Amino acid sequence: QVQLVESGGGLVQPGGSLRLSCKASGTIFAINTMGWYRQTPGNQRELVAAIPSGESANYADSVQGRFTISRDNAANTVLLEMNSLKPEDTAVYYCHAIVVSHMDWYAKNYWGQGTQVTVSS
Repeated sequence: QVQLVESGGGLVQPGGSLRLSCKASGTIFAINTMGWYRQTPGNQRELVAAIPSGESANYADSVQGRFTISRDNAANTVLLEMNSLKPEDTAVYYCHAIVVSHMDWYAKNYWGQGTQVTVSS
């Protein structure tokens, strides 16, 4: 079994910064892609940023140049540095990982519990 645990959400003023962290743990053999999605009420979950193993990161157009994703493979951790935050960045942010587990040996999607980010003055 694999768990993703997020931290770092909160309330910030427009123009401010936040850092989200997500750590994967459990019966992990390998992690392919790690990333972040976000969701607002009544809308579908959307990709914010993702970083496949050994490849360059990709970002949603709306966050390009403001957000930076990075991962620490040894620690099974992914970070999202969010700068120049805007009210429209307000959402629940979910960590996502595609993980091959020791339990079943094929890649599956896993999600964190979500962390609220609110950008407001």
